[in-house]
Amino acid sequence: MKIICRLAAHTDVETLVALFDGAARWMQLNGIAQWKPGDKDADHFRHWIKEGEVWIAETAEGDAIGAYELWWEDQPAWGIQPPVAGYVHRLMIDRDAAPAGFGRLLLAHAEQRIADTGREFVRLDCLSNNPALRTYYEAAGYRVAGEEPGKVAKDGSRYGVILLEKAVR
Repeated sequence: MKIICRLAAHTDVETLVALFDGAARWMQLNGIAQWKPGDKDADHFRHWIKEGEVWIAETAEGDAIGAYELWWEDQPAWGIQPPVAGYVHRLMIDRDAAPAGFGRLLLAHAEQRIADTGREFVRLDCLSNNPALRTYYEAAGYRVAGEEPGKVAKDGSRYGVILLEKAVR
């Protein structure tokens, strides 16, 4: 299967919402309390298309099967940092359409994109109470760099995240 990764455009926001909601439903069905359908709307993705980068992965036929957000800073989780990293958020996979192992391929795309900018690290976070996701990232070469126990959610509640990073240079 040929996969093409491209920067998302404002015309892709509904597709991105659908990818997020599909991934959130899959998580819920599999007992993972991380995302909820409806938590990220079109305005969320419009913002990150403008302020960061949103990458969308498509088949040769143009079917979206995955996406991720790439930020150039992440103060809520990592605090103020020198510009040495890119921050991956919302790695979304259409589990019904994507081939096995596709999450790792999408991560590799993000890693290469960040390395191409001259930055040294890929950073991401996952909920402290999601050991399966932490294990997934560690198996992909990420190491725990710390924890942020009081990240603030959109509704004002607080939750903990594990901070992970991988050197790419």
